[in-house]
Amino acid sequence: MAPTSAPLYSERSATTWIDDGTPAFERLARLASCLALTQVQVHPLQAASPRQQAGGPLGGAAARPASAQRAIVLAADEGASSNAVRLVLPPLHGLPDAERIHRHTAMVAHAAAHLLHSPARQPSQALKPMGLAIVSAIEDARAERLLLRDYPGARPWFQAQIAPEPEAEDLGFTAFIARLDRILLQVDSGSANHWVHKAQQLFEDTVHRHGLEDYAAFRAISSILANDLGQMRVRMDPQHYAGPTLYRDDNSYLWAHPESEDNQDEALHLPQAAAQLQAARPRDAQQPPEPAQTPQAAEEFEIARFHYPEWDCQREQMKHDWCQVIEKLPAWQGLSEIGGPRPSSTTRVDRLALRHPHILDRHHRLRRQWEGDALDLNAAIEVQVDMRMQLRPDPRLFMRAGKGPRPGSMLVLLDISESVNDLGPQGQSLLALEKQAALLLAQASSRSAERLAIHAFSSNTRAEVNYYRLLDFGQGHSRATAAMIQAVRGRFSTRMGAALRHASSLLRHEPEGQRSLLVVTDGAPHDIDVHDKRYLIEDARHAVQEAKRAGVRVCCLAVDAQADAYVRHIFGWRGYDIADDAAQLVPRLTRMSARLAAGR
Repeated sequence: MAPTSAPLYSERSATTWIDDGTPAFERLARLASCLALTQVQVHPLQAASPRQQAGGPLGGAAARPASAQRAIVLAADEGASSNAVRLVLPPLHGLPDAERIHRHTAMVAHAAAHLLHSPARQPSQALKPMGLAIVSAIEDARAERLLLRDYPGARPWFQAQIAPEPEAEDLGFTAFIARLDRILLQVDSGSANHWVHKAQQLFEDTVHRHGLEDYAAFRAISSILANDLGQMRVRMDPQHYAGPTLYRDDNSYLWAHPESEDNQDEALHLPQAAAQLQAARPRDAQQPPEPAQTPQAAEEFEIARFHYPEWDCQREQMKHDWCQVIEKLPAWQGLSEIGGPRPSSTTRVDRLALRHPHILDRHHRLRRQWEGDALDLNAAIEVQVDMRMQLRPDPRLFMRAGKGPRPGSMLVLLDISESVNDLGPQGQSLLALEKQAALLLAQASSRSAERLAIHAFSSNTRAEVNYYRLLDFGQGHSRATAAMIQAVRGRFSTRMGAALRHASSLLRHEPEGQRSLLVVTDGAPHDIDVHDKRYLIEDARHAVQEAKRAGVRVCCLAVDAQADAYVRHIFGWRGYDIADDAAQLVPRLTRMSARLAAGR
């Protein structure tokens, strides 16, 4: 439907920033009016007024880049002679003519989809920035799907301008939204990413059950997807976020932000420069991404960073320098806890002592033995003397090797992922019991010949495997050690393979003797950037085999009644023990550490 004859813009807007002298924009106005079934005027954008600069996809929470070119849809001015909607498009002078025409066409069609099918100026107070961005992306897809139902020929306009597929290793928020945009537009495509696959299933199920017209149903699945990204600890920077699909708007047309409720000129803004800046920075797939920053991580002291490979069971090859292990000291808020009451336990500190294993030592000879591998010359001389004096000689004439202290080093590696914070049947968390057991071992090590180290780990993707050295080899137990152990907090996930490789490398620098690594965990290896349950289990098994070839014996104590399948696969038939509940941790850990020290 062609627009009726009317002024293309009001005098109020023309005096500030509208210049409508390009015939191409007149043709776009006719297209927009036909698609939206209402009168739409299209103008080139020269400069934005201060009122437009105050808005945005996230309201006052986001600051727009100054160089970003945006398209804006403006409602009709009150009292103006025309009731037409005004659509303002960026000129896109930097693009070739053909590309500019295609981009403008897709922009117009997308704006028409919102004008036809999207509710305008919904309150945004209840949504956080990440939730707002996901709800907007889902609404973009829903509105476009409705437009394509009525105008199937518009599909190539969108598909030619959709955001490119991000690298598989890119797990940033913008990359997730780019994958979401692609898979909801290109229905027949698939994705290996677990979150994107779930989003597609939820969207299609909602289409089947409720239909595309049910805005509330799609708003509900957006909340589920936003919650999943929060659980995956995906970080979003509201100050610099720009949607990855360049022809789509930032959906300020949809929202009434608290900071700009009086602004009736809010509308569609199409982010361009910020998205182009993201695409212009290719990242080496072999380099781990920057770790997500958290308030707690900022309080910790970083010691050093190391890179380790990871075994890819699907490709059956090593990914070199794939994981980044960050050695840290925990935040010292635990100092205040040392003077507090000690967690209750049936195992007393004065009863816990690591056994002193002994081995045959030829430098330590036992004399006057009934049997042995050599003659004791002093005993033989005494026998001759006794016989000459007609006394009864002592028949113990032999020497044999005695048993001396067995040199050895044992490293206890504690899993401090988020799940250790769960309370057990007795009201204590596994983390509290791990700390108690670590303190008992640290105190007992001062009375043992065994060199003991107590370390802990958790992971937040392959870029941030946190490794805490709580007690090192040769370090005596002290108040500072106790504070370090009490300071650790359970958080993040369990990327066990990288932690095992780092612990094994530390053990290989220990003096000659038996070297043992004892892992305490409460579940199978997992991390938020891996969705194949077998992947990290196979990597941990490969890390254990590497350690054994290097002369390090690796065992595991699993506090998980269902752990038999995965711990046996990782550590072997004789390399693990299982505690059915957390209350058994301290006695089981004591017995297992003594068994390792004895070499059994």
